[in-house]
Amino acid sequence: MVFYHALSASVSTLTRTRQRQAKSSKLSSHNFFMRGVGRPWAARWLLAAGLIALAAGPARAQDTNPEKADLPTPTPSHSIDDLNLVAADASFPSLSDSFVPVQSRFRQSMYRHGTALRLITQQQYSQNTIAAPVSPDNQTYMGQYPFEDAMLQPIFVADLRQLHLHRAQLFLGGVWNWVSWNPAGPKSFQLWDLYMYKAWGHAVDGPRVQMKAGYVSLNLEFVGLFVGGSTATGGQGVYAVLPFEMGMSFFPLTAPAALLRLQGPGHLYLKSAVQRSIDPGGGPAEVKRNASGFRFDPHGDKLVTIGEVGYLRNASSQVHETWFRSGYMHNSTAYKNLLTGQPQPDNYCAYALLDYQLLRSSQNHPAHGVYAGASFMTVPDALNLYSRYYEARLYKEAPLEHRPDDLLSFVASHTSYSRLATNNLLEEGKSAWRSGSTFSASYAIHASAGNFLGFGLTFLDGPAVTPRVPSALTFLASWTTYF
Repeated sequence: MVFYHALSASVSTLTRTRQRQAKSSKLSSHNFFMRGVGRPWAARWLLAAGLIALAAGPARAQDTNPEKADLPTPTPSHSIDDLNLVAADASFPSLSDSFVPVQSRFRQSMYRHGTALRLITQQQYSQNTIAAPVSPDNQTYMGQYPFEDAMLQPIFVADLRQLHLHRAQLFLGGVWNWVSWNPAGPKSFQLWDLYMYKAWGHAVDGPRVQMKAGYVSLNLEFVGLFVGGSTATGGQGVYAVLPFEMGMSFFPLTAPAALLRLQGPGHLYLKSAVQRSIDPGGGPAEVKRNASGFRFDPHGDKLVTIGEVGYLRNASSQVHETWFRSGYMHNSTAYKNLLTGQPQPDNYCAYALLDYQLLRSSQNHPAHGVYAGASFMTVPDALNLYSRYYEARLYKEAPLEHRPDDLLSFVASHTSYSRLATNNLLEEGKSAWRSGSTFSASYAIHASAGNFLGFGLTFLDGPAVTPRVPSALTFLASWTTYF
């Protein structure tokens, strides 16, 4: 969830910039839940304890490949992963790749009743390595002062065959999220997802029609931001905040939504959604107005509509994987116009992304190999602080033959900041960057069943819009466990 904290801090920066333009010089903070819980050293000790425990534990990381694990005996048309996250752009590890063994009495008992309970935990630590930390009150980007966060995410899934609803699923998830720096929040304890999934028909690439309706966090459903496609290994190095800046829901925030995916011929697909907008003030403002996540229609939040067309061809022994997607999002919620100062609807985000498998490294595992990708996104300058986003990426699935579940990635990005916003800052006598660029190198390790470690270095040129602080080289460590 690294990109989430970056986008949260970014949207909070947007809010602070607008407040400064309203002649308020005091940093605004809407984070009120769990205030004072945790200390700056908490996540460091959690990460250290995890690293020690994993290093001392049995070296069985690569023995938990879902393709090799013993699963409960399925019926011909069902498996335990019917109870996993399905029909999303990003994926969770298989339920057989879990800290709680799939053959345990707990898993077996729930599976016999068509249910599964999963718990995801994550701790992260980030710090600039080429300058002394600033004081906690003066930081302007994640890691300028040592940053920690912790997340706890319980998930319950029910296969609705018991109700004679075939190829259907009830998905319920909550989240507790804590951060050491308020603008990178929100700190929250709330609903994450609550929706029903249903599929109809059959096509070569999966169900012909798929639907989700309820409370949905759409960052897993659209755009495809996770490098390599997995939440366990692909969250580092991606800082594309534009879809969330214009109102699309993102972790840990949720909103009422309905989405439909149609599988067409020749690996083509169409996907669309309608969603109640997230608060234009960003994550902390959303939590202040909707602390539980259940509030259906806060005053002023209108409708986000999304349309995406894509081509997704999975890797096989004959072809390389190819995934192109392009989409358009529109938000009828009123955002403050940075030129006129008046509320204005019709915010939008247009995007296009491509990932292609350059080299295949294993005939037995066609998805293993070297991939290249690129992204472009744009939003209106007058309604958003971050206006253009460009990204190039190169990554290797299974970089070492004896470690088939690891991921090595290199990501370069460039973000243009709104000329209107930066001009206003300069006219007020403040310093500002016009754009920001990053280069990230990261390695994600599948350490043992359900345990994933991530390490990365990111160079940031223009790490905050204002003030114009020096470039940074931040170190990131993360530990994620799937129970």
